[in-house]
Amino acid sequence: MELVAVIDFETTGLSPAQGDRATEIAAVIVQDGKVVDRYQSLMNAGVRIPSFIEALTGISNAMVRAAPMAAEVMREVSDFVGDHPLVAHNASFDCKFWDAELARIGRKRRQEFACSMLLSRRLMPQAPSHKLGVLVEFAQLPVAGRYHRALADAEMAASLLVRLEEELRGRYRVEEVSHELLRRIQSVPKSQLEHCLARHRQAIRVP
Repeated sequence: MELVAVIDFETTGLSPAQGDRATEIAAVIVQDGKVVDRYQSLMNAGVRIPSFIEALTGISNAMVRAAPMAAEVMREVSDFVGDHPLVAHNASFDCKFWDAELARIGRKRRQEFACSMLLSRRLMPQAPSHKLGVLVEFAQLPVAGRYHRALADAEMAASLLVRLEEELRGRYRVEEVSHELLRRIQSVPKSQLEHCLARHRQAIRVP
């Protein structure tokens, strides 16, 4: 698969449309099945972190007050990611915050997201749940650190992505895995997965 960027946000809540803001972001670059570069930073968006979010993430109001301003962090991480295709676990959540925080600095996302949660539902249907922590345990992946911290979650999502690629190559006999294929897989009903992959295998055989 081509080089991709796996990202993860920690936030004050679920929706930027309701005024929630990012408190931390991490991005890891994955190439040839390995993390080859990392970016992580807390970010000060000037908003209060609710106590239950602080308990969940371990990120305190004092920590973000001492952090770089959100605009500075978003410029840095946007430059770090560049035009690489994006991946996140539960990407609909991270995509909303990525777009909203970019918009605040006058930038716009140029690439699409693949979602490791949706992909795991298609490719690991036997997992007891498709939450990141459950999948890490189910697939016996390394625990990179505390859950609900951006860098650890991004690293574990990257490990999951590599395992999903291995599933495609092994169980599903897909020789060429691309970000575009992942986006197709996550969008098809489970009942159409084999047909989707059969069409892909046929297409790459045609000269």
